[in-house]
Amino acid sequence: MCLCLTLRGFEGIGCGNNTTTFLEILTSDNGGDIKLSLRRQQLIRECPILSNIEPKQIKVWFQNRRCREKQRKESSCLQAVNRKLTAMNKLLMEENDRLQKQVSQLVYENSFFRQQTQTAALPTTDNNSCESVVTSGQHNLTPQRPPKDASPAGLLSLAEETLTEFLSKATGTAVEWVQMPGMKPGPDSIGIIAISHSCSGVASRACGLVGLEPTRVAEILKDRPSWFRDCRAVDVLNVMSTGSGGTIELLYMQLYAPTTLAPARDFWLMRYTSVMEDGSLVVCERSLNNTQNGPTMPPVQSFVRADILPSGYLIRPCEGGGSIIHIVDHMDLEPWSAPEVLRPLYESSTLLSQRTTMAALRHLRQISQEISHPTVTGWGRRPAALRALGQRLSKGFNEAVNGFTDEGWSMLESDGIDDVTILVNSSPSKLMGATLSYANGFPSMSSAVLCAKASMLLQNVPTAILLRFLREHRSEWADSGIDAYSAAAVKAGPCSIPVTRTGSFGGQIILPLARTIEHEEFMEVIRLESMGHYQEDMMMPGDIFLLQLCNGVDENAVGTCAELMFAPIDASFADDAPLLPSGFRIIPLDSKADASSPNRTLDLASTLEVGPAGSRPNGDYSKNSGSTKSVMTIAFQFAFEIHLQENIAAMARQYIRSIISSVQRVALALSPSRIGSLPGLRSPPSTPEAQTLARWICQSYRFFLGVDLLKPVSEGSESILKEIWDHSDALMCCSLKALPVFTFANEAGLDMLETTLVALQDITLEKIFDDNGRKALFSELPQIMQQGFACLQGGICISSMGRPISYERAVTWKVLNEEEDQHCICFMFINWSFV
Repeated sequence: MCLCLTLRGFEGIGCGNNTTTFLEILTSDNGGDIKLSLRRQQLIRECPILSNIEPKQIKVWFQNRRCREKQRKESSCLQAVNRKLTAMNKLLMEENDRLQKQVSQLVYENSFFRQQTQTAALPTTDNNSCESVVTSGQHNLTPQRPPKDASPAGLLSLAEETLTEFLSKATGTAVEWVQMPGMKPGPDSIGIIAISHSCSGVASRACGLVGLEPTRVAEILKDRPSWFRDCRAVDVLNVMSTGSGGTIELLYMQLYAPTTLAPARDFWLMRYTSVMEDGSLVVCERSLNNTQNGPTMPPVQSFVRADILPSGYLIRPCEGGGSIIHIVDHMDLEPWSAPEVLRPLYESSTLLSQRTTMAALRHLRQISQEISHPTVTGWGRRPAALRALGQRLSKGFNEAVNGFTDEGWSMLESDGIDDVTILVNSSPSKLMGATLSYANGFPSMSSAVLCAKASMLLQNVPTAILLRFLREHRSEWADSGIDAYSAAAVKAGPCSIPVTRTGSFGGQIILPLARTIEHEEFMEVIRLESMGHYQEDMMMPGDIFLLQLCNGVDENAVGTCAELMFAPIDASFADDAPLLPSGFRIIPLDSKADASSPNRTLDLASTLEVGPAGSRPNGDYSKNSGSTKSVMTIAFQFAFEIHLQENIAAMARQYIRSIISSVQRVALALSPSRIGSLPGLRSPPSTPEAQTLARWICQSYRFFLGVDLLKPVSEGSESILKEIWDHSDALMCCSLKALPVFTFANEAGLDMLETTLVALQDITLEKIFDDNGRKALFSELPQIMQQGFACLQGGICISSMGRPISYERAVTWKVLNEEEDQHCICFMFINWSFV
């Protein structure tokens, strides 16, 4: 008791600035340090009131104080988690109530239609009636609405109707919702995500908790271009106040096209903002069209007019702060206007959910986290500044992909092959402050930006794995000279046309900047090292820096759009640095994996199966998105001086075509059969021809070399083929033709060539050897044909991806068939490895 009184007295009277210092030091976690002990003794001497108290007692008292502070912090954290769980529990209870109502409605409709079916089965004497009962029932469910007028009263009536329909989707059963594949609700999840099943258009819904006030949430969401990266612009053309304190706005919105193969979309909307009786804030919207007799917006060139069905945001204040938000996006994106192969892009509720609904929820949660935990991330940038950079990268890439004429883009004539489109933009504002100059140092009179873009269809390629390969193995597809030329565009120094140079990147270092809170997207700075050999004509430093934005690399995500966008930056990395983004966008096209497909049957029993037959972790959405089609869009931008336009255009065409070729090789190597190179995931071809060839390989090896190729195994052809397939050395067979091509390889051989069994036949024998290897092989060919075999010294060969491979030695021999005729030549590379 005396100790407590004495210390309280000390805190009351104080000792000048020494009191604060004393508290800070003794409450630190390093109170037992020698330096702190000396400082404590000095403070006791300076404060006579502490001289009668033992230092050990003071230390114990402040240790207790630290424990109490730690307990308070832990209690605060637990209370925050408890509030979050309470809010999530409330959402789950509401979802449970909705599902119960939906079940009751389905039971009622089932009994009603069963009764009507039985009635329709009875004979009828009314021969003039040819409309079925079910059809007439459907007509009654969708009554024709009378057209509304364009007066304020008519718009208000339409707004109230939109509000009712939106609430019925957000909290009712107007749309049949199914859980988003791969999204499991929980305290650490982004929220409860659902997509539509069997409804007109595509629809998505999300429920989540954010740590922002309702008015702030509404303000952020209404500013759609700030978070929706596919949104080009939103213009508010008219605002009208309602008697109840709400507002009605007439909006015109434009969305970018995700690929070069389809036109962009635009919308003519009415948005209604109001406050409900329980204090909830509602922002709902719908498209205005001729059926409502409302104000109209004429068609806009290069855009397809699409519709937004009643959608919006229901924002409820949450106890203890924050908001519970319900988001509904329901659109008809007019898929008929896109080529048939691309229509799944506009028929996928999953894609709508990921790019629009979940993007809004992530943006809100990220802003909430930044407010509650303000930090400075990489390179001294705050999260808001990094978000702005990411927005600029995405917007610049979308501008390049779409190439609107009102932004200054004009198309150049084709060179006779329409695989690559070339656009030029000479508007002064395009470079955003970048300055170029001639090599002699005199400033140029004009400058421009050239964009080369193309789209290609991919099949049976895992989207996430392909994008991750492009990110981590830049040297496999990029040209270092063109990277150096692009980097010169952001410097006030001379530049020249890139020419072909030998060599490759000396290294690629990834410097992370920031990641979103759900780790769905990350921004980074890429440093390309050892570029000093370009200083002769470019006056550039040895390293090149790229600002890069990457998302969609999660293999477990379903139907995710994957993007890799980058732009060269100066080493100073200024906030107003000019950005000319380039990159890739890969979007899956498999509509069969979308729950919104009307042909999909919801089989509850199949999802509950256990054992080998039913072990599907994600149902039909299992993470091999490689079994689907996808479209890849490639767009690269180059700043240039206007008098070099023809040369830059030719270079850009050649560069994009080389990238397309590289991507095709990578896609073949990353196909499911290639990915299955992990043990137990890729099996040998079990065809009779492969089994026969395996037997001939072993018999010919023993005939010519006098030893067994394999350990003694059973005589079964399947066992021999399996032993060949699992052999540690790379075995591959090539045909006996004027231009020998490979016809078979075991698993090690496919790994060595970085290819698949399907693409193996596109590789010729001479392509895998360098000059020395070809000379050695051609010198040994006569011996192989006469003696039947030959041993080659170690050397270097090249994979289909262009990577050098070293091998210790190689053995080659003729493979004879049953009639002892020459069938092919087999190579065995021993102790090979990538250089």
